[in-house]
Amino acid sequence: MIEFYKTYLDWPSEETLPTPITVSEAVASTNAATDAAVDDPVTASSPTATTKRIDFPTEGCWVSVTDPTPKEADWLRDELGIVPEFVKSALDDEEVSHVDFDDDTGQALVIVDCPFVESDEDAVDSSIIQYDTHPLSMLFLPESDMVVTVSLRGDSTVDAATGGKLRNLDTDRHARMLLVFLLHISQRYLVALRSISRQFRENERKLRRSMSNSDLMKMLGFEKSLVYFSTSLRALDSTLVRIGYGRIVMLHEDDRDLLEDVQIEVKQALEMCTINTTVLDETMETFSSLINNNLNLTMKTLAIITLVLSMPTMVFSFYGMNTPLPFDEGWLFPLFAAVILSLISAVWIRNSRRMY
Repeated sequence: MIEFYKTYLDWPSEETLPTPITVSEAVASTNAATDAAVDDPVTASSPTATTKRIDFPTEGCWVSVTDPTPKEADWLRDELGIVPEFVKSALDDEEVSHVDFDDDTGQALVIVDCPFVESDEDAVDSSIIQYDTHPLSMLFLPESDMVVTVSLRGDSTVDAATGGKLRNLDTDRHARMLLVFLLHISQRYLVALRSISRQFRENERKLRRSMSNSDLMKMLGFEKSLVYFSTSLRALDSTLVRIGYGRIVMLHEDDRDLLEDVQIEVKQALEMCTINTTVLDETMETFSSLINNNLNLTMKTLAIITLVLSMPTMVFSFYGMNTPLPFDEGWLFPLFAAVILSLISAVWIRNSRRMY
């Protein structure tokens, strides 16, 4: 599906313009407006940026492509003139976060991995929220002054942008649009990591009460999500470093401030991912030790039962042979001897366990 969007500046209507006033009133009004602007830089006389959907691509617009068909992929190459290698990379579901630049056309490609919730069929357990990542491609076309995003599945960041939920989004300012997208993606990672941490704590409490295979499999789902996030966040951090050079898209001073905010969010997500991974590994090692310890206790118990029960078997085996033995006239003595030997072996084993 291909959609076109463009940001427009909505200025106040003439009805909202001030009426003529005296010079003294104008001075007082100007001072008051200056003081108010310190607290609220967006005043009634400031334009409001609104991103609206349009019917046809124009200069300075944003082309949103979601789950493209082969025909739509050909349209990107033929009509927009995108480099075929860039189109191929944008349609590859296994691409990792990176940037690329074509010297001949001046086109730039930025691919970032975005988190998403896996379906119940792909998750190890349908009762948990398991995450994976998918690539979101952003192509910058200087010859047509367009930005093209390609997503192989529905993406929350794209939906937020088309729904007007991303602040400071401007399709005419490519660097600002890229950084706004990256900031929203990094915040999605933080939300997903908090969700994983919360689910992990709940599942850990269940494992303390009773260790079941289903709860252990949930731990595997959390570990897979953290591995995907860790790999994607490291690649995203490297991508931000290359974006900071200013060769892919030209960065203004306020853009660099926004870039620093994105880098802080990504580093925080990386730190959270590292901490959660470490805690998960330590927890799994602890539970593995508990499982081995319980297995050893079970084997010891079975060995003790086997040793105690072997005494009656040994006694009855002796008296079951066709060989003259003391007190073999009846069955009371063999039974009494078997019980006594069993008790003696049980008491000896018990005392031996206390010694060690």
